[in-house]
Amino acid sequence: MSDTLLVTGATGKLGKLVLDQLLASGVAPARIIATSRDIAKLADYTAKGVQTRIADFDDPASLDAAFAGADRLLIISTDALDQPGKRLKQHLAAVAAAKKAGAKHILYTSMPSPETSVIPFAPDHLGTENAIKATGIPYTILRNGWYMENLFMALPHALETGHWYSSSGEGRLAHIARADAAKAAAAALAASVSESHTYTLTGGELRNTDEIAALVAAATGKPLEVVHISDEALAGGLKSAGLPDFLVPIVVSFDANTRKGHIGMVTDDLSTLTGQSPAKLAAFLDASKAALAG
Repeated sequence: MSDTLLVTGATGKLGKLVLDQLLASGVAPARIIATSRDIAKLADYTAKGVQTRIADFDDPASLDAAFAGADRLLIISTDALDQPGKRLKQHLAAVAAAKKAGAKHILYTSMPSPETSVIPFAPDHLGTENAIKATGIPYTILRNGWYMENLFMALPHALETGHWYSSSGEGRLAHIARADAAKAAAAALAASVSESHTYTLTGGELRNTDEIAALVAAATGKPLEVVHISDEALAGGLKSAGLPDFLVPIVVSFDANTRKGHIGMVTDDLSTLTGQSPAKLAAFLDASKAALAG
């Protein structure tokens, strides 16, 4: 009998894409368990025959019921960043529940180089990775790179003013499309392999902020100049713009992490898992130009 595949955070942006990819690749809906705090949002998948179950990472008892019978289990990292320690606590509860349920394989969406990253939530990912390894259960760690879609956090406003304030310096990164990360996750989840692996998923092209700005300007037809500033100046600007206090150091750390080279890698891991090449940033920006230009 084929393994039962479980996806947590199934109503999220990545989770839904993973479900769609599993179904598109021919996985029988009855083999898939989709979990969320609000399964009403999964009604379309229920109608297709996907099993849907309530799972609240803050309620370990709900996880025991949700994970029951799952053979291969994908834990998608939560977005609980407003309270230090909360995210790791949630993840550890999920890992414990997976072990209790007798999972054959645990998959987890992490981040590149959590051992050296200066991003404040890197320890959450590293702690989760270590907890998964400590279970003794075979695992697949998916260290997802910086999504192309994350550029929407800064670019619309930058294009309005014509200035993109950044402290990333000459640091480079290879943005990956969220859809590509979902394809990799779905392929790894549906695979029959039991060996443990750690993959770092990136796009195929390293670029610094100036090079990205040039692509954005070409796609939108709007001028965009990068203004290189310090971490402190960037933090001040973000705070003045009304960004919540807990988010300011996190956003600044993204630029600092890039500047320090902690995310400056290109791998073939996406191709290894999916047999496909990563989407091109220029094509993504061109397809998104209407949304970017406003």
